[in-house]
Amino acid sequence: MKPLLLSALFITTALSAACAPTAKQVEPETPMVNAKQYQAQGILAATLPEIMTALEQGDISSQALVSAYIERIENIDRNGPKLQSVLALNPNALAQAAALDAQRANGNILGPLHGVPILLKDNIESKDDVATTAGALALKDNITGRDSPLVAGLREQGAIILGKTNLSQWANFRSEGSMSGWSALGGQVRNPHMLDRNPCGSSSGSGAATAASLAAASVGTETNGSVICPSNANGIVGFKPTVGVVPQDYIIPISNSQDTAGPMTKSVMGAAVMMNAMATTTPNVDYTQGLTKNALKGVRVGVLNFAKGNSKPILAHFDAALKDLEAAGAVLVNIEERPATPSDFNKMSYDILKYEFKDTLNHYLASTSEEQVKTRNLEQLIAFNEANKDTELALFDQSIFEASQAMDSVESEEYQKAVQAVQKATREDGIDFLLSQHKVQVLIAPSGPIVPRVDPINGDVWPNAWPGYGGHAARAGYPHATVPMGGIHGLSVGLSFIGAKNADANVLAYAYGYEQQSQKMLTPQYFENAEAVPAVAEAMRGFAQSKQD
Repeated sequence: MKPLLLSALFITTALSAACAPTAKQVEPETPMVNAKQYQAQGILAATLPEIMTALEQGDISSQALVSAYIERIENIDRNGPKLQSVLALNPNALAQAAALDAQRANGNILGPLHGVPILLKDNIESKDDVATTAGALALKDNITGRDSPLVAGLREQGAIILGKTNLSQWANFRSEGSMSGWSALGGQVRNPHMLDRNPCGSSSGSGAATAASLAAASVGTETNGSVICPSNANGIVGFKPTVGVVPQDYIIPISNSQDTAGPMTKSVMGAAVMMNAMATTTPNVDYTQGLTKNALKGVRVGVLNFAKGNSKPILAHFDAALKDLEAAGAVLVNIEERPATPSDFNKMSYDILKYEFKDTLNHYLASTSEEQVKTRNLEQLIAFNEANKDTELALFDQSIFEASQAMDSVESEEYQKAVQAVQKATREDGIDFLLSQHKVQVLIAPSGPIVPRVDPINGDVWPNAWPGYGGHAARAGYPHATVPMGGIHGLSVGLSFIGAKNADANVLAYAYGYEQQSQKMLTPQYFENAEAVPAVAEAMRGFAQSKQD
């Protein structure tokens, strides 16, 4: 395999000029010494649509492209900065690429994604010879031979499943003291912008791998923030569809009322292309159709000032984003008042997830092979983790597992009332109310905070005032896109677009209009920490020391 990898590197370098990405990328700071050796070059730095074009025009073969990605994963994911974002590779990816190249040569093109390598979050099943583990020791042999419908949709359009990405174990629903991006099987995912910073979760590996150009695109999943937050943290485009548009089948679950997979890409057009393949329930919808530079012209945009937070650097970027939106033709409508929610809203929201997790996970585990998966329900999984606590419980406990196991059935009256109350608060009395009351077509806010450091002692340490309104979109099951709106000492922050149920195509169109106007995606700099940023390093030394130097 080594000679093939070296030839792929040569091809990648040779194509640097011909296939350089057209999307403008912002250089946030002068990079640390030797950081540029980790940055993608040529076709690997391109967006998904540009990669599709290169394959179509014969500028590169699928086999060479897969080889180049495998080599890049070896160089920066398993060595170098050791991002640890890719948990497993598909051993048949190169053979599949060769077969797709032969089909292309014979004029048999399966679809727009023909020969394009895609990474899946490791809670999504594919029929390839790769386990679906959720990052957990209990599922390390869970090779199911099943394609999730979204994977079947990608495959029907010619995509290659390159492998599986690392994640916050069990999609970050194991412990209240968890650390985003850590799994027992994959270790800690690193943020390619700043290696000691939180990559957020639970689709941490998908976010980091996409930002670091380890595949043409990736797929994440979200229950509450798990596509949007890692996209915000890793400086990419993320899209959480309306729940149900992308089928939930053969994805390790948390919540049947909130779970959805979504694309994570380097451009909004790439996300829309992915949706055309993944959204198998809407075969007649072309999610790319409305993506025009004038998509925001005359569109009334609700500015959620009550959800913009209090971080001055984020607010500065948000203000700049508002100017970009106006320049793109949007009509901005300020919204100051947050809709009220029931007094026990947070408790009910959390209880719903615990009820549904116990129920859906028990059904999922029962559907797996008894030979490969010995833990057949949540109760047995808790016992397994305790028996393997040196590995599984080395950094944090399983308090959410235990709390979920203690919940009653989803047939209970308490559960039914909680679902009705939370969905009413986030739908009719929440997002729907804001859209209709203010006569706007989409809502915007910052996507989240500046990410903190990875902290294996305290777990995730997030700010109390979390910017954004993504929790409502998640609980309502409504579409939500994030697009980079700039950087703060090399760390990216995003702008959110939230719409009504099934307004997915419109949300993507508005996000595209902003992206084309703003062009604020950052190139990952692989800073070791904040002190590697020259301006920060200078300030940390202090004035007196700087004068002596």
